Amino acid sequence: MTLRRAALTLALATAGTLPVLAQTAATPAAPATPATSAAAVIAPNANLRAEGIPPIQRTIAERVAAYTDFRGYGFMGWHPKNRSMLVRHRGATDNLPQVYLLDGPNGTMTKLTDFAESVQGASFEPKEGRYLVYARDTGGNEATKIYRMDLPSRESTLLSNPDERSSAMWTEKGDRILISAVPLDRTAQGGTRAQVTTTLTFVNPLKPEEKTRLAELPGGGWFGGRFSPDDSRLALVQYRTNSDTELFLLDTKTGQRERILPAAGQPAAGYFPAAWSKDGKRLFLTTNAGSEFNELAVYDLSTKTLTSLTRHIPWDVSGVDLSKDGKLLIAEINNNGRDEMRLFDATTGKELPAPKVPAGAIGGTSWHESLRDEVAFSLNSPQSPGDAYSLNVKTGAVTRWTTAYAPPTIDPNTFVTPQLIQWKSFDGRMISGWLFAPDAKKFPGKRPVFVDFHGGPEAQSTVRFMGRWNYYINEMGIAVILPNVRGSTGYGKSFAQLDNGFLREDSVKDGGALLDWLATQPNLDSKRVVVSGGSYGGYMSLAMATHYSERLRGAIDIVGISHFVTFLNNTESYRRDLRRVEYGDERDPKMREFQEKIAPLNNAHRIKVPLFVIHGKNDPRVPYTEAEQIVQKVRANNVPVWYLLADNEGHGFARRVNADFQFYATVKFLETYLLN
Repeated sequence: MTLRRAALTLALATAGTLPVLAQTAATPAAPATPATSAAAVIAPNANLRAEGIPPIQRTIAERVAAYTDFRGYGFMGWHPKNRSMLVRHRGATDNLPQVYLLDGPNGTMTKLTDFAESVQGASFEPKEGRYLVYARDTGGNEATKIYRMDLPSRESTLLSNPDERSSAMWTEKGDRILISAVPLDRTAQGGTRAQVTTTLTFVNPLKPEEKTRLAELPGGGWFGGRFSPDDSRLALVQYRTNSDTELFLLDTKTGQRERILPAAGQPAAGYFPAAWSKDGKRLFLTTNAGSEFNELAVYDLSTKTLTSLTRHIPWDVSGVDLSKDGKLLIAEINNNGRDEMRLFDATTGKELPAPKVPAGAIGGTSWHESLRDEVAFSLNSPQSPGDAYSLNVKTGAVTRWTTAYAPPTIDPNTFVTPQLIQWKSFDGRMISGWLFAPDAKKFPGKRPVFVDFHGGPEAQSTVRFMGRWNYYINEMGIAVILPNVRGSTGYGKSFAQLDNGFLREDSVKDGGALLDWLATQPNLDSKRVVVSGGSYGGYMSLAMATHYSERLRGAIDIVGISHFVTFLNNTESYRRDLRRVEYGDERDPKMREFQEKIAPLNNAHRIKVPLFVIHGKNDPRVPYTEAEQIVQKVRANNVPVWYLLADNEGHGFARRVNADFQFYATVKFLETYLLN
C-alpha cells in the first residue's frame, strides 16, 4: 500500500478469520550429541513451530550470516515543501523495515517509526508536510488500519474503523483522506458469510470524528482511485482480472457512479487509471484494450475516445505518473522482465527522449509537489538490494539518495546477472525464465538446480536482487532458475490466461518441459533438482512433486495452495470471487470435480521426495490450514517432511528473526537433499 496522493490503490490486503485444524504432534527432536548440543545449534524462537526439521547447526548461521544482512532503501514519498523524502529501510537493529526521513541526498536519516508491526505505506500531509498518515497491520494479517502520526511527538491516532480492513488516499486539495474498507470476516466458524461490500468514507485526519460516507460499493475488487483536479470526481475500477476491469467515474458529492469503460458492446479489457489532465477533461490510463499488452492511453471525456500512446512499444507499461504541472508523463516499461523509463509529452502524447537511468528494477515513480522537474523512484538490481534515486527531467541528472548496506566481507558487484533462457513446452509454445548460474571456474561440472516458481499466478519473475539466494549461487554452487510459465504476466494477455480454470495443469506441464530442457544442458544436472515456490508458486511446487517426483530431489512449499476447493472456501470473503475467475468456481460440479482431481492434497501419495512446508499462521490469502493438511497427508509416504509455522507472520516471513531461521533451515534442506 502506498499513501501518496493520486497513486494510492483502493485494493485492500487479503485476510480473514480462519478455521483452525487440530495441530499435529511435533516430531521428536533428535537425541543430543556433541555435534547437536544446545550450544551448537540454533533453536527456533518462541513464535516458530518446527516439526521434522533436524537440528540447525550454529555453523550454518555463521556461514550464511553475511548474506542475511543486506539492507536496502525504498522511496515512499516526497516532503511537499522541501527536498527531503520518506524511505523504507531496515536498520541494523530493526526486526522489520521502518519509516525514515532523509533530509537530502546521502543526508541525515531520522527514524520516524519503531513499531513491532510492519508499516505498509506512509505519506506526508500533501500541502505542508505537517504530519504523516500511514497504514499498519498486526502479525502479517493484512487487516490494515490507518493512522495519523504527529511528527513532533511521534504519537499516533487511529483514523479508520478497527473492525474493517482499510486503505486510504489523499484528495487533491489535501485536506481529507478517502478510506476504502471492507469488514473483517468473522463468519468462518459457521453460517453464511455476509454480502461483501466496500465502503468509501471521507475523513479529516486532524479531526477523525469528521467523517462523511461517500458510497457503498458491491464486492471487494475496487481499486485504482484517482481524484480529478477539483476533487469532484473519482476514477476507480472494479477488478476481476488483469484483462477484465470496469472503469467508473464516481461523483464525490452524491456517490453516484457511471461506467465509462468498456463502452456498451465493447469486449472486456483491463483499464487502470493513472492520472487526470490538469483541466480535468482527459484521463490517462493503462489498458490492454485492442492489444496484448498494457499500453499508456488517454481517454477524452467529451468525445469518449480512447487513444493509445505506446502502441509502438510491444511490452507492458507497468507504471505511470503525471508531473504536477501536467506537462509530462513518466512511464515504467517492463521489457521482457527488464525495466525501462520513458517520457511523454502529456499534451501531444508524443514520446520524448528516454531518461538515462541506471539499469535495474524501477518502482514508485513520483513527481515532487513543488520541485516540478524532479521525480523520485526506487531501483534495485542483481548487484544492489535497492536505493532511492531522483531524476531531474530538465537537466537529465540522476541523483542517488541512499547507498544500500552490504557486509564488508561481500562485494555485491560480483553477484550474477541472470541470462534469459527458453524451452519448448508440450504444445510447442516457448516458455522463458531467468538462469542465475554459478561461476564455472569456482564450481566446475554439472551444477545442481533450484527452480523457484513465482506466485500470482498473474505475476512475473524479473531481473532483480536475489538477496540471501546469492548464497546458493556463490557459496553452494547451485544454479537458480526463475521460470515464467504460462499464466505469467508480461508476455501478453493471451499468455496470462492460458492456465485459467480447466487449463490449470498446463502450467505444471511447462515445469515438466523445463526438466526435459535441463537434461540437454551440459552445465546443469537434471538429476539434482529441487523445486520451490511461494503462494501460487507453492501450489506449483507441490504439483511438480506429484507429477515428477522421480525426477526431483525435493520440494519446498511456501504459503502455498494444496487444494483449490479448501483454499476457496477459506480465503477472505471479499477476494473469493476474484480468485474463482482464475482458479475456477468450485460451486460448479464439473469444475469442482476437476479441482478435486488435480489437488496436490488428493495426490499426496505420489509425493515421494522430501518436502519442506513453510507458512504463517496469520496468512489471510492462503490459510495456514493448506499447509497443515498437506503435511499430514505426505507424512504417510515415509518421506521426510519438514514443517515450519510462524505464529506472528502472514503471507511470508517479514520479521528478520523468523526469516533468518527459515533461511538456515532451507540451506540445511538443500545441503541434505540436493547437494548430498
